[in-house]
Amino acid sequence: MKIAVDAMGGDYAPAAVVEGSIKAAAELDVPVVLVGDRDRIEAELRKHNCDNPNISIKHASEVVGMDESPAQAVRKKKDSSLKVCFDLVKSGEANAVVSAGNSGAAMAAGMFVFKRIKGVDRPAIAVSLPTMKDQAVLLDVGGNVDCKPMHLLQFAVMGEVYARYVLKKERPRVGLLSNGEEEAKGNELTRETNALIKKTSLNYIGYVEGRDIYNGDVDVVVTDGFVGNIVLKLSEGLVEAVTAMLKHEIMATVPAKIGYILAKGAFRNLKKKIDYAEYGGAPLLGINGICIISHGRSNPKAIKNAVLKAYEYARGRVNAHLMEEIEKNCDLEGLGRPHGGAASGSHGA
Repeated sequence: MKIAVDAMGGDYAPAAVVEGSIKAAAELDVPVVLVGDRDRIEAELRKHNCDNPNISIKHASEVVGMDESPAQAVRKKKDSSLKVCFDLVKSGEANAVVSAGNSGAAMAAGMFVFKRIKGVDRPAIAVSLPTMKDQAVLLDVGGNVDCKPMHLLQFAVMGEVYARYVLKKERPRVGLLSNGEEEAKGNELTRETNALIKKTSLNYIGYVEGRDIYNGDVDVVVTDGFVGNIVLKLSEGLVEAVTAMLKHEIMATVPAKIGYILAKGAFRNLKKKIDYAEYGGAPLLGINGICIISHGRSNPKAIKNAVLKAYEYARGRVNAHLMEEIEKNCDLEGLGRPHGGAASGSHGA
């Protein structure tokens, strides 16, 4: 098992990416290929006195900027660190890609280089969110802003498989995000999707509201990328705001400071639970290979955990299970296989 890491992707690259990869290689014993400017990568490795044989370098002369057009960047920058990562997996030299760079370009590269899984029209980005009980999967969170009912059905199937084989949920509860739990609520997209998912073998619990995402009563929350991205960004902003307000209140009075000292362990556990770095990154589901998209602000801990997530995804053969479930739910259930994007083979599945 070997993970190709885009060393030049992210706000704090290559420093944070290299440090996180060093930790992954050492703590998790996972071989990592750092892809990017060799001189800059070697300079970072020297800062950490790293001579771990699990760390290797693949030089790439170009970098995809965060503001570049995804499709054009993938087509024109053949030797970008991101594109080379995908090429390494396609050639069999690595098993998965991790990047904190341009997420649109990562999605484009996944579709151009790996192609889509047979039966999947559109790949989806799936994030793990903390809940009152465990974790939940939310998808799509930005890959597809305009969706059709069949796309959301595919997201539901892929999210359910991911929850089973990566989050280890025996029978994941799948919910469709809407503006109310009643059947009459929602819009045309959600109502048509609701009717489709009901015909599948999924453990479908119907419509769920935004407040249900974090209570632990649903394991897979399905929505389009427009709504999903807003939910994700709102969640991130809320965590930052609440943390700042809490810190302000704690520092306001002496009793509050004493209370914080007494409850320091609880605050530490809470911070760990809501810290995005603990979750590493979001898998791009539906492509014929493995790509973990990390937050642009990823620190070394986030990169380390993204490498771990890529390793678990590959070890769990999630792509193979996705193919099986898409076939079962979109063919045997009489829904009709979605057209387009068929591809043979499975890199890193």
